[in-house]
Amino acid sequence: MPENAVFADEGLNVAVYAELRQRLVTGRMAPGHELSTRSLASELGVSQTPVRDALSRLAADGAVAIRSKRRVQVPGMSPERFEDLLRCRLLLEPEAAALALPHIDAARLQTLREIDATLDLAIAANDGDAYMRHNHAFHFTLYSAQPGQAMTQLIETLWLQFGPFMRVVFERLSEAPLNDRHQAAIDAVAAKDAKALREAIAADIAEGMGLIGKSMLTTVRAV
Repeated sequence: MPENAVFADEGLNVAVYAELRQRLVTGRMAPGHELSTRSLASELGVSQTPVRDALSRLAADGAVAIRSKRRVQVPGMSPERFEDLLRCRLLLEPEAAALALPHIDAARLQTLREIDATLDLAIAANDGDAYMRHNHAFHFTLYSAQPGQAMTQLIETLWLQFGPFMRVVFERLSEAPLNDRHQAAIDAVAAKDAKALREAIAADIAEGMGLIGKSMLTTVRAV
């Protein structure tokens, strides 16, 4: 298969990197998962060169660990690493939401409502793929409204490292409700209330995956 069979309209290296980022952010690559450049190249219809390039960039982002030339792994999650990532999310994401608030127009607000409605359906159906995609879409539709890009890019790097474990948490909650603070965030956006928006995003992170993830890591051996 030609290298451009899958990514005909984009630069090959950029497209492969974007695809692997998306898989990590949505948890399609689990903590501890071994990555084969040969298998990924075959799956994506490319040579191993752009895959290696993408994995090197992801290693620089902290999203994968290159153990040797042939061994690349999604890092496991320890309580210490979890606390570090959670702390960074709590520092950056409420502020990013507040900075975005003045730039959120009626159309973006409606998009947030639509994403949240779809997310609720995913939770009700226990659909991990849909939950991860739409949860990511909700947060970054909000954060990306701000004109500056640096903070959003930093947050994306945190999600690359957090996403694989987040997916594990979701899949172990089939019998427990997963509540978020997205409606509170939407209400704060509609009211143009930066303080309430900060609080909603902080609570969404700390009370959702934060508390559940901590509980898992104290009762289950690190993934």
